[in-house]
Amino acid sequence: MSLRVLLVDDDPDIRFIGEMALARVGGFTVSLAESGNACLTLAKEGPDVILLDVMMPGMDGTETLARLRDDAELASIPVIFMTAKVQHAEVERYRELGAVGVIAKPFDPMNLATRVAGLLEG
Repeated sequence: MSLRVLLVDDDPDIRFIGEMALARVGGFTVSLAESGNACLTLAKEGPDVILLDVMMPGMDGTETLARLRDDAELASIPVIFMTAKVQHAEVERYRELGAVGVIAKPFDPMNLATRVAGLLEG
């Protein structure tokens, strides 16, 4: 069974590269969203994991995660943040908010699927 990934990023280039890396290299089924609001809507389709950009206009990644955790239907979906801010203090803060991990941007497209799978395994 293919892992179902919801990739949320306001940058169309990141969405394109991420989708290609996850679908073609990882064999994952990928849905795309460009905002926190779109994430909340598409999360109802039941992805296995959400890759969530931290810095987005409107509703940022941390607020989106808080809304996911407040919704009983969506609260159990694992979230992995994708951000350029990967300092130890930031990573710890994201984990305290409920993220299962953090992937640094820019990411290596050839290793993205492996990184996602590794973070989900713990």
